Amino acid sequence: MFSVHTPRIQAGPDAPLGPVNAALVPRYAGAATYARLPRLDEVGHADIALLGIPFDTGVSYRPGARFGPAAIREASRLLRPYHPALDTSPFAAVQVADAGDLAVNPFDIAEALATIETQVGELIADGTVPVCMGGDHTIALPLLRAMHRAHGPMAVLHFDAHLDTWDSYFGADYTHGTPFRRASEEGLLDLDALSHVGTRGPLYAAEDLSEDARLGFGIVTSSDVGRRGVDAVAASLTERIGDRPLYLSIDIDVLDPAHAPGTGTPEAGGLTSRELLELLRALDGVNLVGADVVEVAPAYDHADITAVAASHVLYDLVTLIARRLGRAR
Repeated sequence: MFSVHTPRIQAGPDAPLGPVNAALVPRYAGAATYARLPRLDEVGHADIALLGIPFDTGVSYRPGARFGPAAIREASRLLRPYHPALDTSPFAAVQVADAGDLAVNPFDIAEALATIETQVGELIADGTVPVCMGGDHTIALPLLRAMHRAHGPMAVLHFDAHLDTWDSYFGADYTHGTPFRRASEEGLLDLDALSHVGTRGPLYAAEDLSEDARLGFGIVTSSDVGRRGVDAVAASLTERIGDRPLYLSIDIDVLDPAHAPGTGTPEAGGLTSRELLELLRALDGVNLVGADVVEVAPAYDHADITAVAASHVLYDLVTLIARRLGRAR
């Protein structure tokens, strides 16, 4: 039977299996796994698994984030194996693999949330660290449920233009605007280590802020990042987190629409892609145990601007986790 040989980067027979060798196979060729990494079924076990969750039934405005994982994977073809800013080759340090996409019910939110929680719980049962590609922000709730079962109450850094701690929308308790309220109410979060970063734009009422504070969140607005600077903001965030297990949830609309037009609820005045990446890199050393990047909606994207930004954000998350795992060993 005919088969195509896929030459991959690998330092030795017992070293992690890396991405396709771009010197032998052009980046635009071959299967579109994240960063052209091996599939999870090719390696058996991964220290870090990229998982797509193409679900957007919880959106309140523009739909289309169900196509986010595919767009991110395509944009990630240009990523290279060495991260100079963090002086790390993450795919050589630990085994990283693409776990594919979860098949979740697009017509039943409750069933979809249960499926995500169960299957992510199975994925992380052997110690694999999940880095998820949404999908809309509704998926953060079942991810936090699964992470809580493994790690207990979680510290959370939530990068987003919006609070996502509203109570309900059209009587629905589970939407992309409610996951962190539900997570706080369910006791999934460490209330001493919760922060929104990059919020901005109009709210429904002043009570939105007081309700958010009651749930345990601190706020660093996009204007705060501009005034205080990346280093000062990162220092305050890492002090708040300490050594707690940290979950990082990133709505790509934390970026200004100039940097991320392809998203469902854009707001003017956001972070630049450089500011977001520098904030993430400044978190090096925290106990990052899981993450997601959500709300990439490629139908509204131009020249893959948003997908490229998301692919690089994921690359930095993977690198941070690889460095943590390397230090632990």
